[in-house]
Amino acid sequence: MTIRTRIAPSPTGDPHVGTAYIALFNLCFARQHGGQFILRIEDTDRVRSTPESEQMILDSLRWLGLEWDEGPDVGGPHGPYRQSERGDIYAQYAKQLLDEGHAFKCYRTSEELDELREARKAAGMQLALKPADLALDEAEANRRASEGWPFVVRMKVPNDGVCVVSDMLRGSIEVEWAQVDAQILLKSDGMPTYHLANVVDDHLMGITHVLRGEEWINSAPKHQLLYEYFGWEMPQLCHMPLLRNPDKSKLSKRKNPTSINYYRRMGFLPQAVTNYLGRMGWSMPDEREKFSLTEMMEAFDVQRVSLGGPVFDLEKLTWLNGVYIREDLDDDGLLKALREWAFNEDYVKQILPQIRPRIETLAQATPLAGHFFSGLPELKEQDFDNVKLEKDELVKLLQFLVWRFEVVPAWHKEALLDEVKTLAGHFDLKMKAFLAPVFIAITGSSTSTSVMDAMAILGSDVTRARLRHAIEVLGGVSKKQAKRLEKEFRDL
Repeated sequence: MTIRTRIAPSPTGDPHVGTAYIALFNLCFARQHGGQFILRIEDTDRVRSTPESEQMILDSLRWLGLEWDEGPDVGGPHGPYRQSERGDIYAQYAKQLLDEGHAFKCYRTSEELDELREARKAAGMQLALKPADLALDEAEANRRASEGWPFVVRMKVPNDGVCVVSDMLRGSIEVEWAQVDAQILLKSDGMPTYHLANVVDDHLMGITHVLRGEEWINSAPKHQLLYEYFGWEMPQLCHMPLLRNPDKSKLSKRKNPTSINYYRRMGFLPQAVTNYLGRMGWSMPDEREKFSLTEMMEAFDVQRVSLGGPVFDLEKLTWLNGVYIREDLDDDGLLKALREWAFNEDYVKQILPQIRPRIETLAQATPLAGHFFSGLPELKEQDFDNVKLEKDELVKLLQFLVWRFEVVPAWHKEALLDEVKTLAGHFDLKMKAFLAPVFIAITGSSTSTSVMDAMAILGSDVTRARLRHAIEVLGGVSKKQAKRLEKEFRDL
């Protein structure tokens, strides 16, 4: 049997380090067994999925040295490799489940579903909705069907008992069926959910082993049941421990930079980032800290994965990156790395229009454009003294901007300008007054190039990191403040 693993990221934002972490372990497992690694794009979210995000995923994984044997850009015998292009396949298998009585059409409205959940919550019952909970009386069901009401296709699941899932690291995992809802398989727009698409694609693409994050453990019974319904052999499952912040909370962009693009833009070497991700819950047999991707693939043993939540520590990554710079790069290598990092033609060409109208000698270019070639600005609280806002209001302004920027679907100047205008209106400030503290947070100066253009060029994660850095310089946000600010932010 040829070992075949896969990664199936969603192109709905910046490429996450967690995606790279799971991709790395799938790649190493496949290569260690002489197998194949497949990249599949899960783009069934029509609203949030973008071609730009897909390209960033491909670029960032390749930057890290993670190459796939089959995928949307390289092709292969099991294509197409974008789920949005496989709609007819999913519809066929959804129909099979309906015809065989393993699924049903659900005409319930979102309001009715909310009422059902609230009623169960009030009664102290499990919140999982079962087919019997969702059933309409026959006359009402027929009426909605004849009137062409929108419907979803849901799978049938047992009401009680225990589902036992076998895991390569954890052994037998028991999940009570009472906790498993009648999962939607096909949405009302005809697109599949992850659960149906994942099972169908893994089977048709011959996936033998699925290494994925432990957040999918509770979904494993649904997937196992679907394999049983279809009569297919299920791949072996391995649920990897989630990456954690130093405080042991789940790694998230609300606390730390999580985009691979951020680490690339901040001047980390790809081999150092890949090495560090390989140390997340795994170790070489000789326990050495520094090793290449090739060495990891040759020595990889999935049983060496520790189930304790691996801590993604930026200080440790920075230290390791420094080791690589000192030990692996001579002067020529360092010069090449600098050119590839930020002094490459494509990046510099974006910056030149920002500085050319503002300089009279070439010597003025470096101080004017320095923020494009640096990490976090060296800020002090006094840098904001001339901003005509109270400190609490200033922190709130920057925090709201971080949160607004977290959900920008496409990172370009016009989209950022829309968010800034919205918040300026909320704070009853003119654009110049609103942008004054943002200018300092992003550029580290009160006089520099356009801050809107700077944010567009720097990218989403670097921009948000600099805004968060400014918030910390100003004293940060306490838990009590955060709750109050989040409530006000939701009311925007």
